[in-house]
Amino acid sequence: MERRAELDGFLAGVERRAFRMAELATRDREEALDLVQDAMMALVRSYADRPSAEWGPLFQRILQNRIRDWARRRAFRAPLRAWRGRRDGVDRDPAETAPDLASASPAELAERADAGRELEAALGALPLRQRQAFLLRAWEGLDVAEAAHAMRCSPGSVKTHYFRALQALRARLGDGWR
Repeated sequence: MERRAELDGFLAGVERRAFRMAELATRDREEALDLVQDAMMALVRSYADRPSAEWGPLFQRILQNRIRDWARRRAFRAPLRAWRGRRDGVDRDPAETAPDLASASPAELAERADAGRELEAALGALPLRQRQAFLLRAWEGLDVAEAAHAMRCSPGSVKTHYFRALQALRARLGDGWR
């Protein structure tokens, strides 16, 4: 019972960041939710008996594999979607993107929204491996070895992808980005 509570706590702790990472990769809330839930289930099914210190890198590896598989499926299906006349196949609910007006002034909200859109567009323009390296290192705070384990590549590849991602983001957003 204690082990289950520890695993539940771990999953609750990574859920929000994992969802945002998947959402940035897919640009689709529903797909992101599915990917995160699938990754969580895989961790519980296959690795719940592992030491809790291993759960973070294992979860990130599972999630990144799910994202990579999603990207492959999407690339395969893109010609079909284009033929059917749908660009991204996603209908957005305006209520989902409505700002919380009680938290900040309209100017602050507009500035945050613009900055968020700029960053999201810049991240979306990165190749998948660069995006993964950047999000794992900068967002998740994984070290090079943990990111390499999650991405199933060498530490040198992580360093290269991360460096190139930083260069591309700086070129697109500028050094003084908000």
